[in-house]
Amino acid sequence: MLETGLKAPDFTLLNQDGESVSLSQYLGQKVILYFYPKDNTPGCSQQACGFAQLYPQFQEKGAIILGVSKDSVKSHKKFQEKYQLPFTLLSDPELEVIQAYDVWKEKNMYGKKVMGVVRTTYLINEEGMIEKAYTKVKAAKNPVDMLEVLNTSL
Repeated sequence: MLETGLKAPDFTLLNQDGESVSLSQYLGQKVILYFYPKDNTPGCSQQACGFAQLYPQFQEKGAIILGVSKDSVKSHKKFQEKYQLPFTLLSDPELEVIQAYDVWKEKNMYGKKVMGVVRTTYLINEEGMIEKAYTKVKAAKNPVDMLEVLNTSL
């Protein structure tokens, strides 16, 4: 996991509509950058729906939400449409950004060691610096926790 106080690595990935999105385009705004394992899985759906439900409150705070997984653009589009997600999902099938943010780790899956995305959320400030970093976040609680962090960091 990247430490707080570091410059957030810039990147450009495709969103659910196949458009290029760069982190640097959000300079001047707070960004909640969350990494999740897989579209349409119970925990990831719960986390995304939590962010969607609280989205108006994040907007009031001027915060952008970006979700990143290694799923394809097509998978993201289906996920977004299924749950009517109002924020941007980014596709990183080459794991470039996932590895740059140090969230590709060995995990235990049903007793087997596998490599995968560790659910992690970063709060990036207006200058592009990592303000907060959370690893092993609880999917259901993460959106509420991030809104509380925003409320206290303003």
